[in-house]
Amino acid sequence: MCSASESSWDPNRPYQELPPLPPAQDVEPPDVLRQVVEARAVLAKMDEAARRLPNPEVLLSALTVLEAQASSEIENVVTTTDELFSYMDHLDEASPDVKEALRYRDGLFRGVEIVEERGTLTRATAETICGEISGRSMTLRRTPGTIIASALTGAPVYTPPEGFEVIDRKMGEWENYVNSPGAHDPLVRMALSHYQFEAIHPFDDGNGRTGRILAILQLINEGMLSRPTLYLSRYIIAHKRQYYSLLRRVTEEGDFVAWIRFILDAVQSTARSTVLLIDELQAVEEQLKRVAADALPAGGNLWFVETLMMRPYTRMAAVQQRCGVSRPTARKWLSAMVDAGVLRRMEKGRDVLFVHDGYLEVLANA
Repeated sequence: MCSASESSWDPNRPYQELPPLPPAQDVEPPDVLRQVVEARAVLAKMDEAARRLPNPEVLLSALTVLEAQASSEIENVVTTTDELFSYMDHLDEASPDVKEALRYRDGLFRGVEIVEERGTLTRATAETICGEISGRSMTLRRTPGTIIASALTGAPVYTPPEGFEVIDRKMGEWENYVNSPGAHDPLVRMALSHYQFEAIHPFDDGNGRTGRILAILQLINEGMLSRPTLYLSRYIIAHKRQYYSLLRRVTEEGDFVAWIRFILDAVQSTARSTVLLIDELQAVEEQLKRVAADALPAGGNLWFVETLMMRPYTRMAAVQQRCGVSRPTARKWLSAMVDAGVLRRMEKGRDVLFVHDGYLEVLANA
């Protein structure tokens, strides 16, 4: 195992000697490989459940908002899922924090597009994603990296590499490893790549959120996920101290195995909870269909229920657009669902929103 002293690491100095991947040590001992098999099985079950949904975009809408909220919270950008859903289609009215959190979602979707088009993850991919998150053009850092300090003592715990040439070289090494199929199992490679990206800290801002998106994209690129439905950020928030502690242990002690096992735990836990969420969302959708069938002339239309599922804060304009109906018809349908006790009418300035509280309750418990 490569110790910190052997790699000349000092928390007060830029880590110019950050070793490239793969590590020299064995990072796939039998206990890790057993955990990999378990994680892959749960992940496959989750992906299969998502594929069975009549409209997988409903799940994707929910999970990407949850991921945007949680991933932003890790970086102390605090919003609620209610705020994100209510301003999703009216971003000009949102607070700076809401806009920043929803840009994470934009970065995730843009990353998926790039992976599907090119089949690789590159420095340019990371720059594009970070630019979407930050709302400005982003390139590899040419400034000194921010010293990462202990939340308890304020003492430095890590200083990332500095100098454009150094960062560019290390990102090239990262890129080579990410796109090396035979190096390790894809889940192990994702865990190691995530550590390496965060250790390089290649951008002036947005590194944490960009790194978490890249982890999801790696699994999509490997064919282990069909869509970005792995919602890791909530697990990281719940174990935030352990997450940062294990990242530091890799740097200080070369303890890659403990870090990999943490990420495998995160994958298993998240995949299991997502399977439960899929079941609960399906139950909510079935209830909506039953109520719509009774409350609306000819049951309304299929797009109406899907609109309510993708937008738990629904505006009449969204129903008009997605369902191809007039404003009076949209108003009539939404009012009928309010009368049936499924939706709640809420005035927001001069706008009117129809809130699906049952759906939001499911997401709050996800």
